[in-house]
Amino acid sequence: MAEGEGYRNPTEVQMSQLVLPCHTNQRGELSVGQLLKWIDTTACLSAERHAGCPCVTASMDDIYFEHTISVGQVVNIKAKVNRAFNSSMEVGIQVASEDLCLEKQWSVCKALATFVAHRELSKVKLRQTTPRTEEEKTEHSVAAERRRMRLVYADTIKDLLTNCVIQDDLESRDCSDMVPAEKTRVESVELVLPPHANHQGNTFGGQIMAWMENVATIAASRLCRAHPTLKAIEMFHFRGPSHVGDRLVFKAIVNNAFKHSMEVGVSVEAYRQEAEAHRRHINSAFMTFVVLDAEDQPQTLPWIRPQPGDGERRYREASARKKIRLDRQYIVSCKQTEMPLSVPWDPSNQVYLSYNNVSSLKMLVAKDNWVLSSETSQIRLYTLEEDKFLSFHLEMLVHVDATQAFLLLSDLCRRPEWDKHCRHFLLCQHTTLGGSAIICPMAYEEEPIFLSISIRSVCDLETQSVELVQQVDEDDAIYHIISPALGGDTKPQDFVVLASRRKPCDNGDPYVIALRSVTLPTHRETPEYRRGETICSGFCFWREGDQLTKVSYYNQATPGFLNYVTTNVAGLSSEFYTTFKACEQFLLDNRNDLAPSLQTL
Repeated sequence: MAEGEGYRNPTEVQMSQLVLPCHTNQRGELSVGQLLKWIDTTACLSAERHAGCPCVTASMDDIYFEHTISVGQVVNIKAKVNRAFNSSMEVGIQVASEDLCLEKQWSVCKALATFVAHRELSKVKLRQTTPRTEEEKTEHSVAAERRRMRLVYADTIKDLLTNCVIQDDLESRDCSDMVPAEKTRVESVELVLPPHANHQGNTFGGQIMAWMENVATIAASRLCRAHPTLKAIEMFHFRGPSHVGDRLVFKAIVNNAFKHSMEVGVSVEAYRQEAEAHRRHINSAFMTFVVLDAEDQPQTLPWIRPQPGDGERRYREASARKKIRLDRQYIVSCKQTEMPLSVPWDPSNQVYLSYNNVSSLKMLVAKDNWVLSSETSQIRLYTLEEDKFLSFHLEMLVHVDATQAFLLLSDLCRRPEWDKHCRHFLLCQHTTLGGSAIICPMAYEEEPIFLSISIRSVCDLETQSVELVQQVDEDDAIYHIISPALGGDTKPQDFVVLASRRKPCDNGDPYVIALRSVTLPTHRETPEYRRGETICSGFCFWREGDQLTKVSYYNQATPGFLNYVTTNVAGLSSEFYTTFKACEQFLLDNRNDLAPSLQTL
């Protein structure tokens, strides 16, 4: 089907359900367990439409419920495959409620599920999806980042508990107002019958999630002595299948209670009647509940007193998960029109900040309304106008291997080398567009748009430095960059920049270097420097052939610096082109420097 009006993703599945009294909970609202059944069914149909064979649920990412759904309203669920990997695929789900009488609709939640194609006699190799629209291209690109984040989630929790002190004030609390955690414990057994199985004979994943929500609600009720409302679910993870005839043991307990919310942990074990001693752990999840008053405002909850040993461990882990959720929400919700643009860096948010750094650049790249503004010396300049922002990207073909170009430009400490073969004296350039900071060389014959610094002397190089502050992991590093003072400014400028690099997930994906500002307690803003910040910038490298790479640099500008961009776009300055030409020359001159390193990628 052609893109545009009438186009529909071939994997898309839609389901509409009328909410009846039998679907509701004690508050007269649609039971979340019933909603999870419908979500899982819709997502599974979408996955099987793409795979052409049976699929099973592997996991369901975090779900945040924005609205409840009442009797008589319609639930509209839409699911489509965002991206296929080898034998697994990510399915995106959107849920909305509709009031037919009022002709109004509300967004209820969004979910991301991972499904695995399953054939008993042959190994499954899924075909790739072909994104057509801007939304599909964005989801396809960012899906690889989300998959990476899922794989390291357990290590993130472990590192946080190891490296950070989780504050608890158990000793200072009034013990008379504390509820022993053991009083909230719930254990329930369900026999898997044929109506609970899917078309493959396995227990329906949606049914398991519904049972988990049920026992979690009971545990939460035992703490608050009221009817709780489920606000969020933190990742269902299926570790193995269960079948008709299995007994499923559901265990739930309140791990921790905060002022207005509580976390309930749920686990599921399966066994056959003849082998009860050999239980299999097949699923787990963490659910966040609140108790709402008549005005739908959250009420204050009693404190929880954990049992020594495992109870205290679960108590600390719940605090760690809450910190991660808050950090993640802060990172995701940061508005680019609000200051500060930098967000704090610490072990609890490094995975999500790295994810946000790369995904922001990928989403900018995926925009389909880029406009070619000019082309000079085989370098193309594109612009993108959206709301209050003007973005630009420069593109060129370079006769250098894509991996080599990626390695050369991902190490910011090599930026001062960029003046090696240029005709004029080069200074380390920092982009003031949108507060962006990226180090690259610059040969100029007039006052540059990128730098706005006059040539002084070689002594200027002494005021410029690139320091590797922290090598977070193989793909993420934090740099402190000091640049000479801008024209008319008495202070040098400094930046604390997170550089996140990614190798391609599949053929056709680019190498990525994403940059954004962060804050560190060891590198606070000081009087001698003017702190600069970057929103979203970086490089993408596409392999176009043997020793031929398409190199693109992207930058999102803020309104205060539009004059710098528009001067180049209008053709009144050539600084964008001279800078990018210097980048090309650097890659060509150093294309053999890292040859042995290519074997490690």
